[in-house]
This record gives sequence, structure tokens and C-alpha cells, in this order.
Amino acid sequence: MKIQEDRVAAAYIEACLAELDAPKPGNVHRFAPGHCMSLNDFVRSAEASAAPIAASGARVGVRVRAAVAATLSAVGQNTNLGIILLCAPLAAAAEMAHVALRPALAGVLDGLDKADAADVFSAIAAANPGGLGRATRHDVNAPATATLREAMAEAADRDRIARQYVTAYEDIFSLGLPALAAARGRQSDPSWSTLAVYLTFLAAAPDTHILRKFDAPTAEATRREAAAWRDAFAAARDPARMTEDLLGWDASLKARGINPGTSADLTVATLFAAGLSSMLGDKCAATILPSRANDD
Repeated sequence: MKIQEDRVAAAYIEACLAELDAPKPGNVHRFAPGHCMSLNDFVRSAEASAAPIAASGARVGVRVRAAVAATLSAVGQNTNLGIILLCAPLAAAAEMAHVALRPALAGVLDGLDKADAADVFSAIAAANPGGLGRATRHDVNAPATATLREAMAEAADRDRIARQYVTAYEDIFSLGLPALAAARGRQSDPSWSTLAVYLTFLAAAPDTHILRKFDAPTAEATRREAAAWRDAFAAARDPARMTEDLLGWDASLKARGINPGTSADLTVATLFAAGLSSMLGDKCAATILPSRANDD
């Protein structure tokens, strides 16, 4: 089954907006802005980047470069580079007929070439994310000399988004989607399921966006705090009663400039993968995500 461009674009926008509905501490959401960015910046970014992400037949690098350019034109700053990097291969994988999403994704990642690397390098340089720095090999400000997957492998030990490119999105399929299924089994409000996924990622490993902008102790301290929140959230009978305390932690993180952006990006990718899998009728995903199996 091949999904039409408009359905992929709609699923992408839905995932981006659903992530904004959850009170994710440290990130922009509908309860509070942060880091000189507003909710509307992210809504406009999702809408602007959807068509390039979903462009039928386009290579991953082309999707990424066009989506970043569209975002910068719409809002004038980098709001969603990590989301774009994670969602472009998923959108390309969804075009493969009669193949479940993860095997299709593995095929897309295996086919990445130097042209993809050149386009992605250009997009990253244009977005200029915080803490980017310079690299001795595969620097995004230099010409691409390897395939995109080879370049991502070089960064995989220090960047969790790059790691997905070399593990066929192991964090999404083995951590994010099971956490989403478990949360949907407990909660009827989708915003709480989204928050559960976010806390799962943030508690599982130090957020690499925090690592780049600060240091390992700060990232690890945030991870430990997230683990306590994850456990408390999972045990809560009424998570809405935690909102005020969650927003207090949110304000504390933002006051210190701490933005767990990688965990938020992985959350969007999880929601997007769930939506695409449901549309594809992915039998494996239907087992993981029974509550969405018959949406379409």
C-alpha cells in the first residue's frame, strides 16, 4: 500500500501538533513558551515543512534541505531540525508498497548516498543548531566525502538523532513505540500519552542537545530528574493533578536555559511512526499500538 503525499503530510503535522499539546518540561508547548520561541513558531514550522517532508519520490537529503529552508522562511529560526532529520526517512519509507515500516526504513537508510549527505550538511549549516561546533571528519561546513549514513555513524556516539540512522531507529521502535502503547492503555487523553513517551526518552539516556550546549553532569542530572518524574507519572491515578508541579519543573529548566530538545524530537518521530504504521496497516505496529490500529 502506497500512502499519498497529503496523508503523509497530515500525519506529520498531526505528530508535531500532538507533541505541542503535552506539558513537556523544558520545551515549548501550549502551556508555556520558552528559549525565545513560541507555540506559534512551532505550529508554523510544522505546516511549512510538511510538504517537503512528504514529497513523493524525493530523496531523504532533498526532503531535509527543502524542509529546513521552508521552516527558516516561515519563522526565521531553527525550530525543528531534529524533527526533520528523523521524519524525512520515515516519510520516504512509507512510500514502499507492501513493506512494514521498519524494514522499509532500513532499506531507505541503506540507500543513503553522498548526495544525501551534501544536502543534509547544507541544511544543518543553514539551521545552525545550538552547540553545533566543528568536527575533524564529516564537518557540515565542508564538502561531503561519505554517504549520509557513514557521516551519521561518525556522530552516533554523541548524538542520539544520528544514532537512529545507524540502528534503523532502535530507540523509536524498541523504546518510544512500546512506551506509547503502554501509556495509551492507561490514559484516554493523548497529551498524557505523549508526555509519557517524552519522559521515557529523557529518563533513558542523557539528552544529547543538553550535552552539546552544557556538559555531561548537567545532562545526567536532568536525566535523573526525568526518571523520578517518569516513575511518578506512571504511578499517578490522575496525571492532571501533576500539571502544576510539571510546569514548575518546566519553568526551572527554562530559567537555566536547559532544553531537552533531542527527547522532544524523538517523541515527534515516535508519534509520526505510529501514525504511518497505522495507515500502512503494519501488522507489527498493530500489535504494538492496538488503540490506533483501525484509525484509517
